[in-house]
Amino acid sequence: MTVYIDADACPVKAEAEQVATRHRVPVKLVCNGGLRPPANPLVELVVVAEGPDVADMWIADHAGQGDVVITGDIPLAAKCVANGARVLRHNGEALTEANVGAQLAMRDLMTDLRAADPFRQGGGKGFTKADRSRFLNALERELRAAAAQGSGKPS
Repeated sequence: MTVYIDADACPVKAEAEQVATRHRVPVKLVCNGGLRPPANPLVELVVVAEGPDVADMWIADHAGQGDVVITGDIPLAAKCVANGARVLRHNGEALTEANVGAQLAMRDLMTDLRAADPFRQGGGKGFTKADRSRFLNALERELRAAAAQGSGKPS
């Protein structure tokens, strides 16, 4: 079991490290650079080449059954779910086989709407303390479930 973090714009890196360390689970921070190497021996900084989606492709190629992926990138989440990984957004929302298709379709629709109306304004909601708290609880649940799944115990 490994926690993979799409780290370039992740607001919960420290929280993920804290929870994973408590469970003694290795963490891979995957980015294009610009992050300090962590002091925690359980956390590895993986710097990939510059370019669009290079970090995403690396995570998708490595994450699989029993792993947990933290990302806000829906196409990456869909690939990781298909590989059997558990996926969490930064706000603690789990992306699963049951909901990732709808999330991907909504993302594509919003991309098309923005392209059709260049004056369309708006953005995502701000990241709140409640989102951070939901993330911590969700990661705790996912790590416990992944550990139970790996040991053959019911989750």
